[in-house]
Amino acid sequence: MSRLKPCLALLATVIATTALPSWGADAATPQPGHVIVDGSLPAAQVAQQIAAAQRYYRFWNTGDAADAAAALAPDFFDANLPAGRPQGPTGPLQASAGFRRAVPDLKLEVEEMIVAGDHVIGRLHFSGHFSGRFGQRQGDGRAIDFRAVDIYTLRDGRIARNWHLEDNLTLLRQLGEVAP
Repeated sequence: MSRLKPCLALLATVIATTALPSWGADAATPQPGHVIVDGSLPAAQVAQQIAAAQRYYRFWNTGDAADAAAALAPDFFDANLPAGRPQGPTGPLQASAGFRRAVPDLKLEVEEMIVAGDHVIGRLHFSGHFSGRFGQRQGDGRAIDFRAVDIYTLRDGRIARNWHLEDNLTLLRQLGEVAP
């Protein structure tokens, strides 16, 4: 706990002394419930990495492609690309659009954010209702509630690489694609 206090103090200083863009303070931008910051990082780097992660979290919360474009490097690389999804910045756009067709009220909560070195790690919670279409299946309004972990590698203030792990079994069960 004693090592965490300087990190939290640094984060408070970064947040208090850094003017974040207006998108960082609105209701559509998920604010992390808990933040851990590597105290050896320069405050400007911490602020830049948090800002990029928040832009990407906002994209997943709203589906706004402008947020993805601002967050992702032009040569963005998905380290565990699902079959059928294009590599690069268009991959997340395709994934979000497909997911939002099934769950139009998709909401993202950032339970925890860890900033260390050139990485931001997010423990994420997705929720909503399956009221759209998933493949051939029409939603019936049932609740969708699952978790994921994203690990971003940042370069020049943008996400250059993402390794992610979603609880797809829970999601597929909730969509009715896999028997409980």
